[in-house]
Amino acid sequence: MTAPERPTETNIPRIGVLALQGDYDAHVQALRDVGAEPVLVRSPEELAGIDGLIIPGGESTTFLKFLERNGFLESLRDFVQSKPTFGTCAGCILLAAEVTHPPQQSLGVLHATVERNAYGRQIDSSIRTGDTQLPGGPLEMVYIRAPRIVKTGDGVTVLAERDGFPVLVEQGHIMAATFHPELSADRRVHQRFVSLVRSKIAGL
Repeated sequence: MTAPERPTETNIPRIGVLALQGDYDAHVQALRDVGAEPVLVRSPEELAGIDGLIIPGGESTTFLKFLERNGFLESLRDFVQSKPTFGTCAGCILLAAEVTHPPQQSLGVLHATVERNAYGRQIDSSIRTGDTQLPGGPLEMVYIRAPRIVKTGDGVTVLAERDGFPVLVEQGHIMAATFHPELSADRRVHQRFVSLVRSKIAGL
């Protein structure tokens, strides 16, 4: 595992973590570990002034209920069109262009079809290690009521798979994972997202 890149005072991005539910505190710690400044986001106004956003795991239907208040969903929809956004587990579902099992509305920015609760109930949760395109060797992946990316479209790069299905993908300024990288000591996934945010800030 490669060591996280240490920041300089001039390249510390401010990355929001949607703090409506889910284990957002673990994402906060992961972002600190890789040299970003985490910002808890609980209202649409707090999307202003951040360089990127993480949508954590939780219940995607519950997320939608919170987001439908005060125009939050529309503000978030506008944000993800242009700003770096990383969705994990339920966050991956919310980013997808199509959601199945059952269908529900989403932000529609990730060119993928995502099946909810594809790997069973919470009792079927697991920790696995698999190959990844990220430098540094095999990646630990924590699955909790994980969705499955059953189809990807144009512009989507697969960075890791499980049983032939993508579990970590990247599409331009968007990243998504069906597992919980914040629950692992391996910080390469968060480092990848922070690098993406820095590239966007630099106009690359």
